Amino acid sequence: MSAPPALAVIFDLDGTLVDSEPAYHEAGRRLLARYGVTGFTWEEHTRFIGIGTRETLAALRAEHGIDAPLDELLEGKNRIYLELARTSAAAFPGMRTLVEMLHAAGCPMAVASGSSRTAIDAVLAGAGLDGLLPVRVSAEEVGRGKPEPDVFLEAARRLGVEPGRCAVVEDAPPGAEAARRAGMRCVAVPYLPQTAGDPAFAAAGLCFPGGQSEFDARVAYDWLTAPGR
Repeated sequence: MSAPPALAVIFDLDGTLVDSEPAYHEAGRRLLARYGVTGFTWEEHTRFIGIGTRETLAALRAEHGIDAPLDELLEGKNRIYLELARTSAAAFPGMRTLVEMLHAAGCPMAVASGSSRTAIDAVLAGAGLDGLLPVRVSAEEVGRGKPEPDVFLEAARRLGVEPGRCAVVEDAPPGAEAARRAGMRCVAVPYLPQTAGDPAFAAAGLCFPGGQSEFDARVAYDWLTAPGR
């Protein structure tokens, strides 16, 4: 297998490479409970899938009238999440296969995520993907989180590849929109089935509406590495 030398693939992390959303929900639930906010449900959590941790906490802070500084909330959630993610985050099998295929072909790859850099490193290590994906960009390192394109553009810069020669693999509408704004092609693998019809996914060059249960690493690999892409 060989990929075009200029091709680069940028992966979202949570919900795309690894099933870490349950850990994020539990971290949010525990954090909010510390500030007297109870009953943070999975349905409420799903409103923020694909949005950076800082932006999520800013919204929850405003909604619930929490007086604590945003940085305090961010530190607290990251601490709880890391305790959970180090042992619970696992790579989706099809995604692991795709990463391994691209790595074997010499394709440059990166991870661009709304999570903190510490969380990205911990999750990739726990999932056994850290050696395959050394280039990582956190939303903390750029000016704006998804759906703005900053994390993807920074990943392309670090890879030394023009944005137009990059493809993004995403599970959430804000990430697919960020890819579009970055001028990058997108493989969409919706984490939540009900988001499959979101307009942001309509611009994706390849979409697996059924999510991870429908994802096919060979189909994705062939689409990503097809001549002329």
